[in-house]
Amino acid sequence: MNDGLETGDHSVAPAAEAYASAEASASAEASVADEASAHQGSTREGGASEASADEGAADPLDRLPAAKGPLARPYTWLSIGMFATIFLAAFEAMAVTTIMPLVVRDLDGVALFALAFAVPLAAGIVGMVLAGNWTDRSGPLPSLITAAVLFVIGLVIAGTATDMTVFIIGRFVHGLSGAAVIVPLYVIVARAYPEALRARVFAGFAAAWVIPSIIGPALAGLVAEAFSWHWVFLGVIVIVVPAAAMMIPPILRVRDLVQGDASVPWSLGRVGWAVLAAAAALAVSLSKELDDPWRWVAAGVGIVVAAFAARPLLPPGTLRAARGMPATVAVKFVVAGAFFGSEVYLPYLFIERYDMTPSLAGVVLTGAGITWAAASWLQGRLTDRISDTRAVEIGTITLAVSLAIVLLVALFTLSPVIAFVAWALAGGSMGFMYPRFSVSVLAQSRRDEQGFNSAALTISESLGASIALAVTALVSAAVGAGAFSADFAVTLGIAIVAVLLASRVRPPARSAG
Repeated sequence: MNDGLETGDHSVAPAAEAYASAEASASAEASVADEASAHQGSTREGGASEASADEGAADPLDRLPAAKGPLARPYTWLSIGMFATIFLAAFEAMAVTTIMPLVVRDLDGVALFALAFAVPLAAGIVGMVLAGNWTDRSGPLPSLITAAVLFVIGLVIAGTATDMTVFIIGRFVHGLSGAAVIVPLYVIVARAYPEALRARVFAGFAAAWVIPSIIGPALAGLVAEAFSWHWVFLGVIVIVVPAAAMMIPPILRVRDLVQGDASVPWSLGRVGWAVLAAAAALAVSLSKELDDPWRWVAAGVGIVVAAFAARPLLPPGTLRAARGMPATVAVKFVVAGAFFGSEVYLPYLFIERYDMTPSLAGVVLTGAGITWAAASWLQGRLTDRISDTRAVEIGTITLAVSLAIVLLVALFTLSPVIAFVAWALAGGSMGFMYPRFSVSVLAQSRRDEQGFNSAALTISESLGASIALAVTALVSAAVGAGAFSADFAVTLGIAIVAVLLASRVRPPARSAG
């Protein structure tokens, strides 16, 4: 979900996701083909591949055996470890919002409040690119272990900080590693799990993100009050280590997870573009802290530079929403902007317009979190009935309708219950379509592109959310009293763009030859 109005920190995806590649050649399909296709006897619209004729001849160690569910043997510990890792990364993202006022007070860092949120977002873009390149070259295990170690180091630095500069350094390391850890997890699912289980795995990822969004802020507040805000960071370490450790044995059993492709080059150029994109995202996130007209200048320049720098980090054709994989990445960018750009203003609307308490206003986010998780669970059981493209079409239309209702509530001061129901519907729309973005993208990815394309998905979400948050913040500053209606009008417009692009998620038809 979202870190809050000030953060723009979406480096961890609410419904983390990745899926297996499906290539045109039979030999490539054999290495990452979907076992489920052979059992179902059909292919899904949205890019599901045909079962390879020689799939059964693969070495058993190339893939874990089939199972009834992601928690069944032999996937039990691998799935639990991945769910726990996502949960902890999400908890930290949510918890920081609650304790940051205490941190800046104790460390005399009020002036650096916004920077403490913006830095992890920028660092996450670099982390995604590094992890994607490394994973394609060396397999997911080295990047996963390194990201987990850096995550712990970031927690230690932030948790033991005695001044704000050191704390922000810890947040930088935390943001770098928290984003980087997602990429190898995507690829692990793509290479280790049969296609029949992948949507259910990512439904679990969605729940692993949503649960912290519900309990994280309150739990962090209790820990800070009972002990100290330092323990919100340090206490997580005792769980991170076993969560990472339990994944290693099953990973070592799958040859495709420990072997990389040395022919994939290190791409220092992409890292450079990632640094530039991160700097641009930082400028966009902090633009609202400036005075007129510089806030508009900083935001405008930042958005242009971010788009320019992101081109080498995304599949070719993403900026023009070319059919198939590029359009899928583009739609995720737009959807993230529409949802997260709206989410931060709903509690604000309830507090300012309806005189609700903060805790009561926050219930709307809890409701959306629950429906997000429920819809993710549902789509995971409808993979053979609803294609990836159809799921995205349903999700974008539902999101646009939800935002239209919220806009009407803001315009005409309708009952807040209507907005609550509408936002619960919006959460459900996100949960229903979010896992399918990766189903579509990585079903079309070659094995040596899985890391790059996984990183592209998370980068698109991060940039979409941060840019939308910056734009709505600028609109709020410009409009003043009518800001709620103006902000929701902006995000509704973004959602309508997603509706118009949704059908382009469908991959282009392969030629018969």
